[in-house]
Amino acid sequence: MVMTIHVDIVSAEQEIYSGLAEMLFAPAEMGDVGIAARHAPLITKLKPGEVRVKISDKEQHAFYITGGFLEVQPHVATVLADTAIRAKDIDEAAALQAKAKAEEMLSDKSGKIDYALAQAELADAVMKLRTLDRLRKRGA
Repeated sequence: MVMTIHVDIVSAEQEIYSGLAEMLFAPAEMGDVGIAARHAPLITKLKPGEVRVKISDKEQHAFYITGGFLEVQPHVATVLADTAIRAKDIDEAAALQAKAKAEEMLSDKSGKIDYALAQAELADAVMKLRTLDRLRKRGA
């Protein structure tokens, strides 16, 4: 029998996922991490990207987060996300439009834009699109 860990994914707005999983994969600030049952206690900052919950070899769920924290105890892992959405619910057209707008803003050399904001918006749109691409490649 495969050992499982209880995974909770919550954002400021709502609880997105709660259940047992074989593995949790998350974009930690210092690199991606994989969490299984009996993992050593850990608290780490998360960067924007895909969080994946592997239920079994045949079932997994993908989520997009904009950042947050991961707390791990031996039998519980909690993702405290700034914002979290199911990967399948990402609006691809809106992400492509946001990416184009951010790229256009960054190409403006007049100095009238907030470059840090434009870079953050571009990074967010690119990570959403990358999450969708990974979801499609897995056939989910």
